[in-house]
Amino acid sequence: MKKITIGEAARQSGVKVPTVRYYESIGLLAAPSRSEGNQRSFEPADISRLAFIRHARELGFEIDAIRTLLTLQDDPHQSCASADAIAKARLIEVEQRIRSLMALKAELETMVEGCGHGRVDQCRVIEVLADHGQCTHPHH
Repeated sequence: MKKITIGEAARQSGVKVPTVRYYESIGLLAAPSRSEGNQRSFEPADISRLAFIRHARELGFEIDAIRTLLTLQDDPHQSCASADAIAKARLIEVEQRIRSLMALKAELETMVEGCGHGRVDQCRVIEVLADHGQCTHPHH
């Protein structure tokens, strides 16, 4: 079977070459075999693992959570309770972020709606930005 170069592994998995090296350096991806010219030679399983990591990152999972999920994936006969717990925790984070973004949206809408499109010295946007106390919603 033909070995896969790092460039081809990156292309097939959708992960950039420096990121492939990074995942290898932090142990998410096992160090691949090397050719006589010391080039990395990846297997199809490495491509699948890279795609798994990429997808998990796109969903916002942190590296430690991905490490745990990969460990679980490597032993498919165990309970999926840990995977469920990790996904539920991520869902809670996303729901909190959505609430925060909705509050931010409401604040921006209030600010924009208050703008009379006059001069800067009467601009509600500038006024609210200059005085945080005028915000209608608490935010960070």
